Amino acid sequence: MAASSNAEQTQLQDMEEEDAGMEEREMESDEEEAEEGMGVENSDDDEDDSSEDEKENEAEIQRLEEQLSINAFDYNCHVDLIKLLKQEGELFRLRKARQKMSELFPLTEEIWLDWLKDEIRLTEEEPNREKVYELFERAVKDYICPDMWLEYAQYSIGGMGSPGGIDKVRSIFERGVTAVGLHMTKGQTVWEAYREFENAILSTVQPPPGRIPSSEEQELLNTQLERIHTLFRRQLAVPLMDMETTYAEYEEWSEHGVPETVIHQYKKALQQMEKCKSFEESLLVAEPPKLAEYQAYIDFELKEGDPARIQITYERALAENCLVPDMWAKYTTYLDRQLKIKDLVLSSHERAVRNCPWTMGLWKSYLLALERHGADHLIVSDVFEKALNAGFIQATDYVEIWQAYLDYLRRRVDFSKDSSKELEELRGTFSRSLDYMKQDVEERFGESGDPSCVIMQIWARIEALHCKNMQKARELWDSIMTKGNAKYANMWLEYYNLERSYGDAVHCRKALHRAVQCTSDYPEHVCEVLLTFERVEGSLEDWDVAVQKTETRLNRINEQRAKVAEKEANLARQEEERAEQRRKAKSDKKAQKKVQKGARFGEKRKAEQDDYQDEWNEDSEQAPKRHRGNADQNTEEYMETETGLFGRNAPPGYKPAPPGAKKAQQGAATAAQRQNDDKPELRNDNSSVFISNLAYTLEEPEAKLRTLFETCGPIKQIRPVFSNRGSFKGYCYVQFESLVSVPEALKLDRREVEGRPMFVSPCVDKNKNPDFKVFKYNTSMEKHKIFISGLPFSCTKEQLEEICKGHGTIKDVRLVTYRSGKPKGLAYVEFADETQASQAVLKMDGMDVEGNQICVAISNPPRRNMMDKPGSSRPTSDMMPRQVYGSRGRGRTQLSLLPRSLHRQSGPVSKVENGTAAEQVPATASESASATAETKPMSNSDFARMLLNK
Repeated sequence: MAASSNAEQTQLQDMEEEDAGMEEREMESDEEEAEEGMGVENSDDDEDDSSEDEKENEAEIQRLEEQLSINAFDYNCHVDLIKLLKQEGELFRLRKARQKMSELFPLTEEIWLDWLKDEIRLTEEEPNREKVYELFERAVKDYICPDMWLEYAQYSIGGMGSPGGIDKVRSIFERGVTAVGLHMTKGQTVWEAYREFENAILSTVQPPPGRIPSSEEQELLNTQLERIHTLFRRQLAVPLMDMETTYAEYEEWSEHGVPETVIHQYKKALQQMEKCKSFEESLLVAEPPKLAEYQAYIDFELKEGDPARIQITYERALAENCLVPDMWAKYTTYLDRQLKIKDLVLSSHERAVRNCPWTMGLWKSYLLALERHGADHLIVSDVFEKALNAGFIQATDYVEIWQAYLDYLRRRVDFSKDSSKELEELRGTFSRSLDYMKQDVEERFGESGDPSCVIMQIWARIEALHCKNMQKARELWDSIMTKGNAKYANMWLEYYNLERSYGDAVHCRKALHRAVQCTSDYPEHVCEVLLTFERVEGSLEDWDVAVQKTETRLNRINEQRAKVAEKEANLARQEEERAEQRRKAKSDKKAQKKVQKGARFGEKRKAEQDDYQDEWNEDSEQAPKRHRGNADQNTEEYMETETGLFGRNAPPGYKPAPPGAKKAQQGAATAAQRQNDDKPELRNDNSSVFISNLAYTLEEPEAKLRTLFETCGPIKQIRPVFSNRGSFKGYCYVQFESLVSVPEALKLDRREVEGRPMFVSPCVDKNKNPDFKVFKYNTSMEKHKIFISGLPFSCTKEQLEEICKGHGTIKDVRLVTYRSGKPKGLAYVEFADETQASQAVLKMDGMDVEGNQICVAISNPPRRNMMDKPGSSRPTSDMMPRQVYGSRGRGRTQLSLLPRSLHRQSGPVSKVENGTAAEQVPATASESASATAETKPMSNSDFARMLLNK
């Protein structure tokens, strides 16, 4: 041990000599750099160029200083000025600029280190070291930075030769490891520097080789060895990165091995490090500012419950997110409620308001913390004055900060004394707050921020309750009413309650009489309060006067309301008439366009289309004559044409049957279905429901629907609708034995059946009730319902209800979907009243839901065009021809939206019977020949002759 100590001592001495030489060389080079920075040039040519640059820089410096004199809170301007002064070597002006910026803002680690290095370089005499120490003390208070503490400790080592120097270095190291020793990635640098310092001290107290130390020297040696042992044990008990290396170093350094207690603490720290390792790794790979990663880390530490680790995690987060008010608010709230250490709490509050001075909540919390920890009244007042000059962004912020300060002053007053200095200060501050709100706040924001005069109400209540000065309270309430509050019933009732509690019946009656005359929002309530008061307090004469006044006032109010309602009704009627005229003009324009389009189609018709007339007529005969419930005519048209007899083009191998056989086959296919539809004794619309939007591929629809609907009640019959080919057409009728089963069946509307929502609606004959609608769209604003757009398609009804329920009572949630059941990203949410809906719009609009930014507004559906409504009559032309389609046949998007009956009568053909056309007008010979040629099948030889003739 002695040999190793001597070797270490010799090595340390060599290192100290080398360091001393390096310091001298660094000081010389620093002096040279300082001279160069001051603009000392040896060459005359260089002086001319530098003088021009100096003039330009000096002009820029003056401009920046002038700008800061106008707006001292321009952060970027401060930074630019410091850079320019450092470039010019203006050390004294540079020091002054840095000083001003540090008074207004917390400086970053880089700015502090540059400032400290410049000050250290200029330090030549011992007394100047104290100024650097003061600068370091200010630097370590702004943020918790391991590099800053390391620089502070290393600088203090240079002064260890002065009286008490070693103790000062140890004190700084102790404060450093307390502040940043728990920093998992950078804390070990401070621990290692601390141990290196103690090892250097150890080398100075070890006796030379071969000499036996005295008892005093041995005691010093043992004390120093114990210090190093203690540092190892303390560091190994803290979860830090690369702590395995520290453990191996301790094993090598210790002569007696590692104690069991240290091993136990080391393993425990390793386990804690493994828990935190994932959070540290996420911080390493994340992009700044890493706010989400830090918040997850903080939540984890809060669950673990170690106050020191919670504090260091907060500090690390704030070093990278110093301009996030919510983070400061959470940190200071934790310190206020959990740690409650005065110096730590107040310093954190001060740092919070310096970083985010525009946040009123941080200033308010700071004032409460100062009062909570018994700060001097002058300090609290000074902080409040700084808050007023911080530049809040809302007028209401000034109201709240004034209220917080007035609450503090009120708690200082001893109201048992008739008059005191504190009471006079409270009254004077109330007056000053009112003047401030009227002048400064209104001038800046255009409003006082206190329309209800809350500050004056509090003042009046204090005067009435604590000071027994009802005269002053009444004066204040007179002022409140003159500020536009006399029309509100709640304001009069607040004043009435004050008089009721601390005044007399005369002033109560007077207040209520004035309220009856002035209130315009809830006059009935004020009248009721007056009559109740007279029942309890008044005489018969008082009662008669109250009845007369209330009746007169209510009659006048009702007359005014009737006039307003009549005016609104007239305006609404005029608007409705204008809208109707616009709709009519639009529909007429559309009808005219369709007639013109039909005429153009008639001119281009091909003669070969007449062959398909029989097929179209027969399809029309088979189409359902009864359109029930909410099935759309367009959907019915689509289903029939898509499942017709092979569409336009016949499949390979298809041979057309003779016309008579063709119709016989179609008649047999639908005979049973038509037989059921034509028997009135088998149908009862009142006990039936109409089912639509089912998949065409649904196998055994009758059996599946019976299983689904038998829970609603006994079923009499199920009538699925099939096409001519026998394929299911996607809709059917379910008839129950009893009428009571129909409401239960309607509850299954929108139930998913094989991936599609099934539509269930009442069975209504549309021929008898053409205007029947199951779901009627509102055409006016629904103030109790909100419309949401931009929702992710994965959002369910339950998820949306969970998002909205925090804003009020939800009556219904409806997701808008396509007929296939796929969501559109739209929804309607109905609340209990319009107030809740309004609050939901304010709080939810722009909210992020699974990465989608949603838009929320009060439901105000547009007026539906009468021409677009299902079942509405459309102007058509009897001469509307069918189009000619290409080799691919009729596409889905090419379907006509007109009924077949309007397409059927095209050209000269009026009626089709047994595959032959009966002509209305005698045809010419050429036309007859053409028709005969088209109807007669052509053989291969016919085609050959036709081509040869051409």
